[in-house]
Amino acid sequence: MSTRFSGSFTQQEPIPEEGIEAAMAVLRSGRLHRYNTATDELAETALLEQEFAALVGAKYCLAVASGGYAMATALRAVGVKPGDRVLTNAFTLAPVPGAIAAVGAVPVFVGVTPQLVIDLEDLAAKTGQAEVLLLSHMRGHLADMEALMAICDSAGVTVIEDCAHTMGASWKAVPSGTQGRVGCYSCQSYKHVNSGEGGLFVTDDAQVAARAVILSGSYMLYERHLAAPPAEAFDAVRYETPNISGRMDNLRAAILRPQLRNLASQCARWNERYFAIEAGLRDTPGLTVIERPAEESFVGSSIQFLLEGWETEAVEAVLTGCLKRGVELKWFGGAEPVGFTSRYDSWRYVQAPRMPQSDAVLAGIVDMRVPLTFSLEDCALISGIIKAEVGAVYQEVQGS
Repeated sequence: MSTRFSGSFTQQEPIPEEGIEAAMAVLRSGRLHRYNTATDELAETALLEQEFAALVGAKYCLAVASGGYAMATALRAVGVKPGDRVLTNAFTLAPVPGAIAAVGAVPVFVGVTPQLVIDLEDLAAKTGQAEVLLLSHMRGHLADMEALMAICDSAGVTVIEDCAHTMGASWKAVPSGTQGRVGCYSCQSYKHVNSGEGGLFVTDDAQVAARAVILSGSYMLYERHLAAPPAEAFDAVRYETPNISGRMDNLRAAILRPQLRNLASQCARWNERYFAIEAGLRDTPGLTVIERPAEESFVGSSIQFLLEGWETEAVEAVLTGCLKRGVELKWFGGAEPVGFTSRYDSWRYVQAPRMPQSDAVLAGIVDMRVPLTFSLEDCALISGIIKAEVGAVYQEVQGS
């Protein structure tokens, strides 16, 4: 009888006890709103911003309602207007083009390579079409950031980094989110810190930070922030910037602060599991493991592999076989979006030309979450199931 995995791909670890205690203190106080503080009290949200700025080495940080809100705020704060064109990845998740559309701008998609990063040649060819790149570090894969920034700097393109999957990651020891003008992070349940929903925004640009604070709905209480620019940065901005409320509250901030202190050890645990699964998948006929560059320090909270050149029916047979054995794989090659696996041709509010080279890559991408609730034994079992199912289908196709 075939072995079967009986665990959950969506079960997260519990919130640390320290976070639960801090959340209970906020609830007992009744002061959940970030600006509703007692005399001489520092809001949990302001402390979170200060601590996250220090963690990544940024001057300014703003805690907001979601990663998607952080991206839309970043676009507005750097000056994107309705009708502007904004470059972004063809391989990303729906909130990224959604943030562009939310400000009335138009996504221009840039291709994906077999390493699952943005195609720098295609980027260089398209820099004349837009003044901003919303760069998605999709599924935690970092492009050569030095080369990317050189391309964008020489073309006068402002970079905003979507770091939903790269909190704790770096390129050549430079934290993800700190090379562009703005870095945007998610604190949604399946990301590297969990407050159910939430986001963080970092920048070294005082004017961009000031606009973001006003956009988030500060009601002119910006001097209560610990990781915001000085008051003079708000002199003109506060009169010219609309309030598009999207603040984080003290309850979520209280839950997040202990998780940030544990982030490095959690990232190491994710990578243990990632490498255990990767090792089990190597040398599987028909399956391509994504090789990670030495310059990249990544966080393996998910894993991807390629079934390059496979027909739809064969990929679907692998997905079905694995699911019957308890392993949930997601595929970016389907004709219709399923769950989060939409892609550039799914977002029909954008008139995007076909991208044949990227289509070939997307057609082979298989994706799997790696929650920390998996043991290393679970990882060995899961990779064994995938290896067996891929191998069986591949052998059948080769023999037909």
